[in-house]
Amino acid sequence: MAKAEILIVEDHPTMREAMRLILEHEGFEIREAIDAAQALSMAKERPPDLMFLDLNIPGASGTDVLTTLKSDPRTQGVRVVVVTAEGEEIRDYVMSLGADEYFTKPFSPTALLRTVENVLGAREP
Repeated sequence: MAKAEILIVEDHPTMREAMRLILEHEGFEIREAIDAAQALSMAKERPPDLMFLDLNIPGASGTDVLTTLKSDPRTQGVRVVVVTAEGEEIRDYVMSLGADEYFTKPFSPTALLRTVENVLGAREP
């Protein structure tokens, strides 16, 4: 079975690289976007199985990207994990917009992989 494809939407190069290295090591196919326009374009062109979405990205907020994804029939099925340096205070808000999980930075590689397993595993029958 092919490993899932993950789109990392993160404007900070070091954070993006760290996430990519952890996930590639586990065999996931990784694509990267650095801003809202690129994220939406890539998601519509080839919807990923999972998107890690930073809330603070250039172009538009991560919440705008999330709302757009979930309102488009082509991308509404994409699993979205919101990644933020914010605290827990906006968790309920982003979950109400359709996020599958809320993940705070900084994080450990183990926590990152557990989140991917939990979110993608939720799709299995």
